[in-house]
Amino acid sequence: MESNILLESGTGELEVLEFVIGDRHFAINIIKVKEVVEVEGGKITKLPETNPAIAGLILCRNEIITLVDLKYVITKGQKVESCSKVIICEFNKVRVAFNIDAIVGVHRVKWEEILKPDNVAENPLVIGHVILGDKILLMLDFEKIVTDISPSTGISQERIGNIEYDKNRATVRIAMADDSTLIRKLLKNTLNKAGFTNLHIFDDGKQLLNYLEEVVEKKGEKVTEEVQLVITDIEMPQMDGHALTRKIKEHPLLRRIPVIIFSSLITGDLKHKGESVGADAQISKPEVGELVRIIEELINKNNI
Repeated sequence: MESNILLESGTGELEVLEFVIGDRHFAINIIKVKEVVEVEGGKITKLPETNPAIAGLILCRNEIITLVDLKYVITKGQKVESCSKVIICEFNKVRVAFNIDAIVGVHRVKWEEILKPDNVAENPLVIGHVILGDKILLMLDFEKIVTDISPSTGISQERIGNIEYDKNRATVRIAMADDSTLIRKLLKNTLNKAGFTNLHIFDDGKQLLNYLEEVVEKKGEKVTEEVQLVITDIEMPQMDGHALTRKIKEHPLLRRIPVIIFSSLITGDLKHKGESVGADAQISKPEVGELVRIIEELINKNNI
């Protein structure tokens, strides 16, 4: 699916694709969407003894793609026997399809306009609410949906591998932001296991930037005495990782701090977005085992 509305990275904006399932309206970050296709004849090849959230396999341009029954995931209702329209997505280096009822359109919004679910309306599958006029779009956590079905496709404890502990790493000061409670916990455990214990952890990019600005006020040119490296997700309400990285790299004092973008959206097609905002490294979330090596490489390279 082609989109030429939003070309520049780090603007604090994104495009969302609005789609409908039943009477509810949902949204997905369009950079995850490869295309929207009609399934010829609505044909689904069923799989034996599989997760009930998997509808089966579809054939798209001679490529076999797993179809996740999004209707079943949302409603836990009756499974579909056929479908006419699907969204084909790519993240965590996996290509997967989701069945939907209809496409409404593409909207350009600001990350700061995406509201986090409150405690009362909290749902593990909903990561944000987009308000369009009198309509609320639910932003779904597609990575969680896929990882719940197939844990091997996402970030997990098993992917950390054997990490050697080094007590000298305790002096390295790291700030990181991710809106996922699960990812924050896993990152903390991974870094602690390696010996990195001096961590400042935030829910979104705006919180982390506010912290960095406070450090600048306190430390001035000696900012790296307080923060030596930043790790950030891309998709976060309030401020995304690309915007955060750009602000760091355009700041006269913060720009010395290496930034690692750690996201499910690090693909061959999208890596240029991180490069354009000055990221020092980009890691796909399933490759969490590489994180320690790259941190040390950047700290040594920048003599921090």
